[in-house]
Formats: sequence, structure tokens, C-alpha cells
Amino acid sequence: PELTLKILGHQWFWSYEISEFNSCQKQEQSLKYVCYMMVLDGLPSTKQGYFRLLETNKRVILPTNTHLRLLVSAADVLHSWAVPSFGLKVDACPGRLNQVNLFIKRIGVFFGQCSEICGVNHGFMPIVIVSLPTVQFH
Repeated sequence: PELTLKILGHQWFWSYEISEFNSCQKQEQSLKYVCYMMVLDGLPSTKQGYFRLLETNKRVILPTNTHLRLLVSAADVLHSWAVPSFGLKVDACPGRLNQVNLFIKRIGVFFGQCSEICGVNHGFMPIVIVSLPTVQFH
């Protein structure tokens, strides 16, 4: 795999890390960020093009036509990282590390959410993936 995305499920948000990210400034740089669901007040005033309960404060950007490795785990309770458009559903278990390979063939915006009943806010753990051409990603 050319790129590894580490996914960690928390109650009730996702955190991501890309540790093999090479940028123009530094060779050894890692991207870490957390994604929370956007509340209705946080969306732009027109709200056109946004999906309520599926929009996050940050989107995961991944390259197309690249072999990707996803490492999925959880920090607290069972979660399940699911993106139906990719045909992916990976359980995130505390203390376990699950791996899945992914090869995105087309550009676009893909939505998913936690598909394991992990607590009271289980329905509020959306996933948003943006796939870009490899040239634009780097």
C-alpha cells in the first residue's frame, strides 16, 4: 500500500491519522484530526448540497487509483466504520487492530456512518470521504 489511514472510533466521533504523508515542507509529517458531526447551525446559510446528520466538520481526503490500507480500532466501545459506496464495513474493537485494503477508482464524495450500536449517540457518527485524483492529493 502507498498510503495508510489510521481510524480510531471514540464515543461519539472518529479520529484519523495519515502518518506516511509527504508534503513540500517536511518529509516526515503526519496528519491527525478528529471529525464530529456538523450541527444544523454550523452549516452554511443556504444549506444546499449538505446532508443533515451526515456532514462532518472535516472530510477525509484520499487519492484515487492508489492502494490504501485502512487500520481500524476503537478507544472505548465497539464501533463499525462503514461506507456503503465502497462496500466497506469494518468493526472497530478496543484492543484490536483490523486492517482492510481499499482502491478508489473514481472521484467524488462518499458518505457513511457508524453501523454498530455503540451508545446513545450512535446515530451521530458520520463519515465523509472525498476522493481526489492522485495529482491533486499530493
